[in-house]
Amino acid sequence: MINADRIFERFPEFIREYIYSHNWQHLRDVQLTAADVIFNTEDNLLLSSATASGKTEAVFFPILADLCEHKSSKSGISVLYVAPLKSLINDQFYRLDELLDMSGIPVCHWHGDVGASQKAKLLKDPSGILQITPESLESMLINRASDIPRLFGALRYVVIDEIHTMIGSDRGCQVICQLCRIAKLIGHTPRRIGLSATIGDLTLAGNWLGAGSGRATQTPASPKKPLHWRLAMEHFFILEEQREDKSVAPSPFDPGFAFLYEAVKNKKTLVFSNSREETEYVTATMRNIARAKGEDDIFLIHHGNLSASLREDAELKMKDEAVLKAVTCATVTMELGIDIGRLERVAQIGAPTSVSSFLQRLGRSGRREAPPEMVELFREEAHLPNTPLPQLIPWELLRAIALVELYTAERFIEPPRIRKMPLSLAFHQTLSILAASGELTPAALAQKVLSLPPLSNLPKETYREMLLDMISNDFLEMTEEKGLIIGLKGEKLISSFKFYAVFKDSEDYTVRCESDEIGTITNPPPVGDRFALAGRVWEVIDADLPRKLIFVKRLEGIMEISWPGDGGEIHTRILEKMRDILFEDTVYPYLLPNARKRLENARHLARNTGMQKSMLISLGGSSWCLFPWLGTYPFRTLRRYLRTNASYFGLSEIESEGCCYITFHARGTGGAPLLRRICEKIKKDGIDPLSLMGNAESPILDKYDEYIPAHLLREAYACDRMTVEEIYARFGEPNHE
Repeated sequence: MINADRIFERFPEFIREYIYSHNWQHLRDVQLTAADVIFNTEDNLLLSSATASGKTEAVFFPILADLCEHKSSKSGISVLYVAPLKSLINDQFYRLDELLDMSGIPVCHWHGDVGASQKAKLLKDPSGILQITPESLESMLINRASDIPRLFGALRYVVIDEIHTMIGSDRGCQVICQLCRIAKLIGHTPRRIGLSATIGDLTLAGNWLGAGSGRATQTPASPKKPLHWRLAMEHFFILEEQREDKSVAPSPFDPGFAFLYEAVKNKKTLVFSNSREETEYVTATMRNIARAKGEDDIFLIHHGNLSASLREDAELKMKDEAVLKAVTCATVTMELGIDIGRLERVAQIGAPTSVSSFLQRLGRSGRREAPPEMVELFREEAHLPNTPLPQLIPWELLRAIALVELYTAERFIEPPRIRKMPLSLAFHQTLSILAASGELTPAALAQKVLSLPPLSNLPKETYREMLLDMISNDFLEMTEEKGLIIGLKGEKLISSFKFYAVFKDSEDYTVRCESDEIGTITNPPPVGDRFALAGRVWEVIDADLPRKLIFVKRLEGIMEISWPGDGGEIHTRILEKMRDILFEDTVYPYLLPNARKRLENARHLARNTGMQKSMLISLGGSSWCLFPWLGTYPFRTLRRYLRTNASYFGLSEIESEGCCYITFHARGTGGAPLLRRICEKIKKDGIDPLSLMGNAESPILDKYDEYIPAHLLREAYACDRMTVEEIYARFGEPNHE
């Protein structure tokens, strides 16, 4: 049992005064837990707690107390705060401004939008707390390598915010590499603290956070509390303007969007979509409805391709207590922890791809003691009489229900996936380390790179092949003394500011309407063409392609846009829950009438077509459909397995939709005999993912993959993007004799 009084007594006077002034009656569990670990151990801490539970205060109360109680004899930055978004850095500490002023501990921001004078001030007199993005930290390691001991010699804590977005990704692994490199340069390892509202496997995430630190990582679980949510899901078919009763005038609006408009128009709301294109279309549609009704346009937009001024305008209006009605249509950019004040409701178009994303989005509403509230809208093309069976199933509706049920019943959140062969990151860190350190022998370079925890699973022979290829392609150069330095092509890469990021970037064109910057687009349309951006329609009036500038004029109306949606990974547990929902009779109280009817019809269809009895269903003639109920990675592996063995099984025209189903034509007998043959072959031979890769394939997925030998990319793809265990669980374990 944590002694709350003792924790409180450890806080210096200014923190206690802060608590009193905000009328807190007691410290929250998460705050006591964090303080106990920070005060009474030397361990790292992974703090996972619900959105708006006070995680930032929870870690900075004891950190500030420790800095005040044990003043360092060294000069330099004491706390490094790493965040995935500039907006988080700009916003996250505003609640603590008063507290930080009282502490006398300076706070400095460092990212691409921060002025040179502010950076120069920190470089001259480094101290306090530094908030930074991974990209700016990479730049510092390369360009100010000799300054690192002076800047970070007194570093005691590293706080990584929204850690769930980092774990297992190249960007997150880049941060772990950076922390290990800093630790070697300063001669000690600071404590690491990770913050998130949605961590699926605390042990796995804790191991990732603490990798290379030499410290244990504590991962206290949040106590399970009763959930109080307000949820509603509704479904609409996109219909022709036809009615049996011709005496009633048809609505001029799409019924789904009309429903959404009424659900959000008088509330402060975020409307999430799964793609930028869909966000643009939703925003333009809401504005069109407001204009047709003669009502105020309260609709804003927020995504990564908008100008900073438009994004900031949306953030400021959502924060402003005086603005009572504002609706921001957004992508994942608003999913993370930017505090935008009290939201009355969140809306979602379609279903998120993960429980984690659902919880992050739902958690944006319901602050200040109100329960979180979400409305989910599903729109679907009306079915024709000859629509194939698998397209008659409401997959997005099933997924949305599955996300809710998995968390409410099991508290399930997807575990992080840790990559074993991040070749693009290895290429990047090789150039970064050489740029920072200067000439190194191949052995010394390999030791520095492969000792970084995210790269420690790379076989030495694989890395040796990478180095030889980098030398032969002039990314590296071998000196007469047999040392390695940056080659001409390598110099060209690292000379660009884009090198600091390990995620893919695009060649964007800036869109301007007179003097206003609207945002960016990737593919410049010709003069006279129209496109949607910032929730409006624009016509190109001029283009300066060498300078990457597009000049436009604004038009009224909306544009139909085809969007692919979010291509994120879907976990197998979600597909399995979707299967259970389809085959059972449970009534979900948050389904509104149309959604309830849509689910009833889908269940009726599934029962009558035998989907519950077999994974393999006849579509008529030689056409068959396989419903394997597998997540993205095993589904991808199974699809490749069937294509590789198509001749053996007598299959052709193998197609798939997401990870929901696979259709094909089968020569000869299908049904149970075919399914039995597939199971028997899997049991007999097993599945080797690498054998499913074509010899000519070069799967270029990450930023620097294009510079890596194709056969290594195939190995990495088979290792990190395919999996067989869940296939075996579904079709049978192989016989290893």
